Amino acid sequence: MALRACGLIIFRRHCIPKIDNSTIEFLLLQASDGIHHWTPPKGHVDPGENDLETALRETREEAGIEADQLTIVEGFRKELSYVARGKPKTVVYWLAEVKDHSVEIRLSQEHQAYCWLALDDACQLAQFEEMKAALQEGYRFLCCTAS
Repeated sequence: MALRACGLIIFRRHCIPKIDNSTIEFLLLQASDGIHHWTPPKGHVDPGENDLETALRETREEAGIEADQLTIVEGFRKELSYVARGKPKTVVYWLAEVKDHSVEIRLSQEHQAYCWLALDDACQLAQFEEMKAALQEGYRFLCCTAS
């Protein structure tokens, strides 16, 4: 049976002065395990939780961001399937925008660093092709639904 995890691709819109435009920046966390990979906050589903509850709990635990500090973007849900440590794994992500651009990030012991990055930089830091594709798809979704 595949492991199941859920998380949020968290972003903020960084306004660029005098250009009347904004840049989308994604939050990535660096794991403190031996691999030190960079991903959005995510974690395994606990008994009795639904997927979105898991994503919100993991975001609170790993990044210190509470559910009321986020806006979940309607219409975007990305499911990744891959092999992790020799076992099949499925991770479901939603897009979530922080309501306050300067929200405080408080890392758990599971992570050693975080950064806000534009799409190209986030894709360079993300080691796995599936994660890069999810970030790119999320970015395209946000750009296509912007009014």
